[in-house]
Amino acid sequence: MGKRFQKKLLVALIAGMVVPMAAYASEADLIKKIEALAQQNELLAQQLQALKGQVQANEAKAAAPVAPVAASNDAAIDELKSQVKQLEGKSLGKWLTVGGDYRFRYDYLEGQSKTFTDVAGTFANAQNQLQTEFFANPAAASSLNPGWTSAQALSGLMGFAQGMNAVGSYDQAAAFLANPTNAGMVGAMAAFAKTVPAYKPKNTSLMTNKFDLDLNAKATQDVSVTARLAMYKVFGSQNDGAIMNAGSAPFFADRTGVFDGTLSHVPSTSDLNVDRIYATWSNIADKEIWFSVGRRPSTEGAPSNLKQNKPRPGTGGVPSLLVDYAFDGLTLGYAPEIDALPGAYAKFCYGRGFESGYSNVAGNSLADTDMIGISVVPIDTDPLRVWLQWNRGTHIFDAPTMSNTYFGDTASKADLGDIDWLGAGFMSTYKNVGAGMLHVFGEVAMSQTHPNNNVSAQNGFQGLLTGGFFNPEAPSDKTGTGIALGVRYDLPSKDKFGFEYNHGSKNWIPFSPAADDMWTAKAGTRGSVIEAYYIKDLDLAPVSSFFSKAFFRLGVQRYNFDYTGSNNWVGAPVAIGDVNGQMSTLTPLENATNVYATFEVKF
Repeated sequence: MGKRFQKKLLVALIAGMVVPMAAYASEADLIKKIEALAQQNELLAQQLQALKGQVQANEAKAAAPVAPVAASNDAAIDELKSQVKQLEGKSLGKWLTVGGDYRFRYDYLEGQSKTFTDVAGTFANAQNQLQTEFFANPAAASSLNPGWTSAQALSGLMGFAQGMNAVGSYDQAAAFLANPTNAGMVGAMAAFAKTVPAYKPKNTSLMTNKFDLDLNAKATQDVSVTARLAMYKVFGSQNDGAIMNAGSAPFFADRTGVFDGTLSHVPSTSDLNVDRIYATWSNIADKEIWFSVGRRPSTEGAPSNLKQNKPRPGTGGVPSLLVDYAFDGLTLGYAPEIDALPGAYAKFCYGRGFESGYSNVAGNSLADTDMIGISVVPIDTDPLRVWLQWNRGTHIFDAPTMSNTYFGDTASKADLGDIDWLGAGFMSTYKNVGAGMLHVFGEVAMSQTHPNNNVSAQNGFQGLLTGGFFNPEAPSDKTGTGIALGVRYDLPSKDKFGFEYNHGSKNWIPFSPAADDMWTAKAGTRGSVIEAYYIKDLDLAPVSSFFSKAFFRLGVQRYNFDYTGSNNWVGAPVAIGDVNGQMSTLTPLENATNVYATFEVKF
């Protein structure tokens, strides 16, 4: 039974490697080729075992206290060893490793919103009402302005929308709103306001499936390719509506829709997407220098691995308080051998967050959104890891490209400026603390925005952390701070208890929309988040690899928001206590709770 299962598994793996052949052969031909490769690998394995047996027999015979072994026997043994080495080099296990994880997660979510005026709902009300009046009697007085006919009011609204979309800068926005006709239109919109009273959003049984398949292939000496295929979906759904508050204004910018930087990290469909794929060239010039390029391992960085019950991400990771975003980019790193700084390394990182396409002065003033960073890790050992990080994001977009959101299909329409980040943190492990082992981490960070004169027309003339809807603000730099603290205590019984605390100031803004949090990335919360969790590793022997395991995780998160706009760089934050019916594209929350439970398998 075991051999049959291994054969099926091998067929499945080889099938995944030769999928591109499907474009050139029929399904039947492909299956024949897969079975032929499987038979060939099985034959190689049989030959390898036979040759190993011959080598062992000849070596035993040569070591026996009998007559001297002839030189020809030594030559035969060497020949057999050479054949064994060649066969081992052809086996899949020599150059390909396969792993991954599966997670079932249950979430109970509830929160408390504040009264606000829904911008999208207000515009929809005005459009629907004026269209109804127009088709009923184009010459009748309009409810928008009694001095206008229905035809004039509908035409005026369309002209207002067109003029609004043409605004690109703070100066243009101020001039647009100073126009008496436009100012009158803004005032008249109050008659169609969609005011949403405070309510308690709740989902008592959100369930999700998450699956990752990790592949690592050694292509040549010092060159490897690493890939991760990922799927993340809600039970009973093939879209992101359950996470995005479908049918109503979303709660947070990073949970408005799934886009390039969050694909496979926020529940959407059962599609198996390429989450990571990058090639790495190591030991350049026989030094501890490496170069890596592709879709980066720029998510799930330290110290979030403690809560996820995963090993440290290594030299490829990023601090999770600053960055949790699926970038395409490259890294150049160097790990000098310094006795006083064990495990030290430094690296330069580059990532592209948005590709603007062909430049066109008449129709496209956007620029590519890029991020560069320098990471310095002076110590990286099991007892202590310390890191310093600087990042700069350039030409920050106003909205990512998303489909079927509450606002329809969205796209980037404005370059709002740049953001700098600076952070420092540590992780430390203390063994023999009582009966168990204690993990401790701490991290502090600062963000500073550098807005240009541009504003986002699709967001009511708001800029990079500046202005409100139809209330533009002159550009000025804004500085924010964030901190993260946490502990995890591991017992010999394989019970693990953790506690984490996050706090963000009024203008704090990281780049972390792909974080593994349901409400919003807790790293970017303007306010406080406390989280407590319990992990129970099952006491089962690993089979597929040394790191294989299965465990349960129970946890609770409590968000208390001090300001609006957590994880949103468009518009100025407003104190939660001051929110009382203002126009907003998002539903403002005062607090939120998430109780969750998972069953996870690492293989």
